[in-house]
Amino acid sequence: PAALMEFFARDVLNPLVRGTDMERASARQALTEILEGRVEAVHIASFLTALTMKGETAEEMTGFIDAMIDAATTFELAGDAIDIVGTGGDQLHTVNISTMAALAVAGCGVAVAKHGNRAASSSVGSADVLEGLGVRIETSPDTVRACVEGASIGFMFAPTYHHALGYLTPIRRALYFRTVFNVLGPLANPARVRRALIGVAPASHLDHMARVIDLRGTDLTILVSGDDGLDELSLG
Repeated sequence: PAALMEFFARDVLNPLVRGTDMERASARQALTEILEGRVEAVHIASFLTALTMKGETAEEMTGFIDAMIDAATTFELAGDAIDIVGTGGDQLHTVNISTMAALAVAGCGVAVAKHGNRAASSSVGSADVLEGLGVRIETSPDTVRACVEGASIGFMFAPTYHHALGYLTPIRRALYFRTVFNVLGPLANPARVRRALIGVAPASHLDHMARVIDLRGTDLTILVSGDDGLDELSLG
């Protein structure tokens, strides 16, 4: 509707272009409007561009995650499962370490509810690795729950659970630059796990992500970033 487009341009885009930060609630509402398909593509592209140029705040990132969780297919797990995941985007084209680590940890009896996608900057992403091993990656919450309870590991393919984000995919690809959504996925686990090991790239996002984790009230999250730019623990 024209009224909504006018509101989005006036109350969301114009302040961002002027460098004004959004509060958590405003960021949540802005992304909710986008994920529900009520904002035109040109305004979404302008939103992502202005936000990237201004620089995202922890409050804004937290609001976006709130909206992502609101729109996602979420569920609860019994017990204290963890996630082992990386943001990707380090552009170093490494092998996928987080999936190997998750399988090793699960083999030790630690419950892992892994949330992942296809490759972002590594040679393969978590979904690619598991699919190559013959694992069915598009699974329901009941299947994930049964896998975690029976084998100590279950996998949630991000597009299956965050289906509304698919609306942003062609726009993000057309922009040819990283946006905040490259780093939000690891913080929006559909199983609502409260413990995680997250690799972060670039390292400049560490402080913001730590603040987001604090605002969202998780029990224990360890953030790591290699000096060589890896979103992993490394020797560099």
